[in-house]
Amino acid sequence: MLRKRWRVLGYEARAAAMNLALDDAIAEAMRFRIAGPTLRFYGWRPAAVSIGRSQDLHEVVDLDRCRELGVQVVRRCTEGEAFFHDQGKEISYSVICPEDMMPTDLKDACAEISGWVVNALRLLGIEASLESQGEVLVDGKRIGLGSQLRRQGIFMQHGTFIYDLDRARMSSLLRTSGQGAKGGAEMVTSVREHKKTPWEYAVAALTNAFIMNKQWYAGDLSHDEMVRAERIADERYGKDEWTFGR
Repeated sequence: MLRKRWRVLGYEARAAAMNLALDDAIAEAMRFRIAGPTLRFYGWRPAAVSIGRSQDLHEVVDLDRCRELGVQVVRRCTEGEAFFHDQGKEISYSVICPEDMMPTDLKDACAEISGWVVNALRLLGIEASLESQGEVLVDGKRIGLGSQLRRQGIFMQHGTFIYDLDRARMSSLLRTSGQGAKGGAEMVTSVREHKKTPWEYAVAALTNAFIMNKQWYAGDLSHDEMVRAERIADERYGKDEWTFGR
């Protein structure tokens, strides 16, 4: 039952390096069979830009602008494009589980999780569509993005659910190959642009859509996971060698 019953970690906002480190720590605990499949919901405090594992930081991020606005910059372990995670305006999620709990095909797995995001929007009264690459669109604009990794038998996907949006801020921080690429900010939308939904309703809708038809329980991070995450944040995601390297 450990592998089938999902642990649900309720929304918490953390610094960028710790957000990424927690996913790694959970995945490690799962490999050692001391944690089960986990759904995590979280935010970014302060705001941050995360870039894909192989991206050139200087090509995709305006570092001077980030420093000016106090926006953190972090490199993910997953590929994909640069994301801007605005404080209090985005609900991020992570899905971490044994590989055999998700479809083998990358696109199928991405589509399954994106389907949960579509269901969350429907719970909020917003009609969305699922594109072939797993993108979630509302009126032709992206409202959800995700990036995925499979390693040592563990599946991980983290993604964004855009609640509110400051296009000018997004565009000023990202240069190319990201949400704020030229014309890109105009192709992104948010929950608030379609429904004046309270924040708590949006968090509840996303959580309910993700746990639908699953066995689950409301859980917490273990002490060991927190200690390990703090070390990973310090030794990897908080280091310039990782952030500026490729």
